[in-house]
Amino acid sequence: MSKMFEPLSLGNISLENRVVMAPMTRNRATVDGQATELMATYYAQRASAGLIITEGIQPSVVGQGFMNTPGLHDDKQTESWKQVTGAVHKAGGKIVAQIMHAGRIGHPSLYPSAHASIGPSSIAAQGQTFTPGGMVDYPTPIEMGAGDIKQVIQDFVTVSRNAIAAGFDGVEIHAANGFLLHQFMSDNANRRSDGYGGGIAARTRLTVEVADAVVDAIGAGKTGMRISPANPFNDIVENDTPALYLDLLARLPKLAFLHVMEANNRPQTQEIREQWKGGLLLNPHETPQSGPVSPEIAAPILEADLADAICFGYMFIANPDLPARIKAGGPYGTADADTFYGGDHRGYTDYATL
Repeated sequence: MSKMFEPLSLGNISLENRVVMAPMTRNRATVDGQATELMATYYAQRASAGLIITEGIQPSVVGQGFMNTPGLHDDKQTESWKQVTGAVHKAGGKIVAQIMHAGRIGHPSLYPSAHASIGPSSIAAQGQTFTPGGMVDYPTPIEMGAGDIKQVIQDFVTVSRNAIAAGFDGVEIHAANGFLLHQFMSDNANRRSDGYGGGIAARTRLTVEVADAVVDAIGAGKTGMRISPANPFNDIVENDTPALYLDLLARLPKLAFLHVMEANNRPQTQEIREQWKGGLLLNPHETPQSGPVSPEIAAPILEADLADAICFGYMFIANPDLPARIKAGGPYGTADADTFYGGDHRGYTDYATL
């Protein structure tokens, strides 16, 4: 039997296989951040994954980065997720909530509250975002004060507790891909001179404090984290990546798993594997030419013990029964890129199974 189909325990979470559904923003939530019946269908269709990691869920109003993304910070949102977790569990799956504070990524025109973004420093991200009025530049965020930092840590705790109340098997703290925690760890988004900026230990401090607080709230066995060393997504610059993540991993508490979004830096992935003693999930991208994660990419990584499980993104969109298709050697469906973000059931819940 392929190692892909061996069971795996990640803290308190037991996986039937090592084919993990990666977090993917699909913008199908209500305008006020509630999960929907359509989302419940979507995730339940993919419950044969060893583990589902949800799309990014904002921990507060100000933490939202995109329109029609879900939250877990009020009672209605928490209640709305119960239909999703219930459907996934009924289908035999496991699901964790990815908690994502977008920080400086976003735009006031995207939200009913029209709020201004916050970030480690008042430095706008280079690039543009899609809004109802078309593509616009990212605005300059408000620099976070000491009170804002305390509030963010508390927001992660509150949402983690809400996730467990909503029936999730755990949470994944999003410290990757240019969002708030990654912004604090970067050189270009964080120009602070207090205890949260400057040297490496100061820049990783917020990520460690969030992890400590969430672990204290719901337990290490239900807490994971996503990182993306050297990933420039959302205008991130790290000039000291190896040392940065060496420091971060050394100071993180014990977690159920660490999820690495690889960015053409396989030697560092190998170093992380050697340093991190807990469960390791990998979204592999060894070279700039590496395409979407496939069984052909995943199998040798597992056999070489570079990771404990592999996160598939693109292939899960058009192949809701991906583990069965991998076992059968295909065929595999092709996803419709025009329906990735927003819309109705088309390109979301209407892909066929074997």
